[in-house]
Amino acid sequence: MIQKELVDSLFSQFGEADITRLSIRQVGKLVAQIETESGQEFIHMEMGVPGLPATSIAVEAEKEALNAGVANAYPNIEGIPFAKTEIARFAKLFLNIEVTSLNCVPTVGAMQASFAALLAAARTNSEKPYTLFIDPGFPVQKSQLQIIGVPYKSFDILNFRGEKLKDKLEEFLIQGDICSICYSSPNNPSWICFSESELQIIGELATKYDVIVIEDLAYFGMDLRENYGVPGLPPFQPTVARYTDNYILLMSASKIFSYAGQRIGMMISSEKLRTRHYPNLKKYFSSDVLGNFISYGVLYATTAGTSHSAQFALAATLKAVNDNQLRFTDALHFYGEKANIMKALFLKYGFHIVYNDEDRELADGFYFTIEYPEMTSAELMKEFLYYGISAISLVITGSENRSGLRACVSFVRMEQMEILESRLKEFVDRK
Repeated sequence: MIQKELVDSLFSQFGEADITRLSIRQVGKLVAQIETESGQEFIHMEMGVPGLPATSIAVEAEKEALNAGVANAYPNIEGIPFAKTEIARFAKLFLNIEVTSLNCVPTVGAMQASFAALLAAARTNSEKPYTLFIDPGFPVQKSQLQIIGVPYKSFDILNFRGEKLKDKLEEFLIQGDICSICYSSPNNPSWICFSESELQIIGELATKYDVIVIEDLAYFGMDLRENYGVPGLPPFQPTVARYTDNYILLMSASKIFSYAGQRIGMMISSEKLRTRHYPNLKKYFSSDVLGNFISYGVLYATTAGTSHSAQFALAATLKAVNDNQLRFTDALHFYGEKANIMKALFLKYGFHIVYNDEDRELADGFYFTIEYPEMTSAELMKEFLYYGISAISLVITGSENRSGLRACVSFVRMEQMEILESRLKEFVDRK
């Protein structure tokens, strides 16, 4: 057990009385300081960072592109043709949706795609200023809106699964001030996955109330209960895109291809939405066409496109996946194996899973959520630090649950499972 006084002293330096208000990065910094001062290695569950080697196909393709001289040339803001073509093929083969390369734009990770989509949606109609988040969710997406002064609303999905989702969404949409709905599936932090019926509800209501759905698929194919990794064959990755034309999909090479360091992602929109005219956009840009506003308004004004060489890495990886030469989901099962062991350990020592799926057991994957009887998330999060375990509170993710934590499996090594068990046992024995 780590000295309580040391942990409390280091935490006090952040000037925040409530530990649940620390951002993910702040928690990471605090834990690193405790490790340095105590000499005790942590069980790191706080950071959602890939824990697998980057695919060699991507690395070699990027090196070849750099050797060919692309580093001295700006890429097209809408992306290089090779990448756009393979993104469109990927959408057909793994989502079973028809889009052209014009609807596919490489971005600086899914993070930039999120910012561009959220900002663009918020500018489409001055009478619809609000984004509606289906929580819990990735805290930074709300931060993106806060820094540009765009308002949002949200609700916790916990008690509104299945048919209950329809009434809850309409409760917001009927007010007529929602421009977009944003969520992730598989979900960060809870790892719940929307069912086809829930996606149909979201899609049909988006069409009915004319709102844009921003679907974050950063963890594409990582619901390991199904095999979404065979090109052109069902089952296909579930998506709202099959139920409405009002969609923008966000995808990332960070998690599914373990290529986080090069900051490369994808944005896919429907043809109808990309070419749609929104007169209100003229207040902010020379064109009122949504696709032009996103690419030549937002993306140009922020980064003027994404890394030239990383686009070749993404394109080469996608081509290998599309050609069935690389089964990208195979490597991802390692996350599921770790999650299965870790969840079993927490349950063994009296913890509970906070979020489960509507109609079946939660998938083993990148995240899961835990709580301990009669402890708040602040108490549990702080107490864990004394035992060399780190996690983040569900409070900062928009969850209404005030006792839960998010656990990420990526940084936990298999050889640490026995250590995790011994620390959980010590935690329980001291209660």
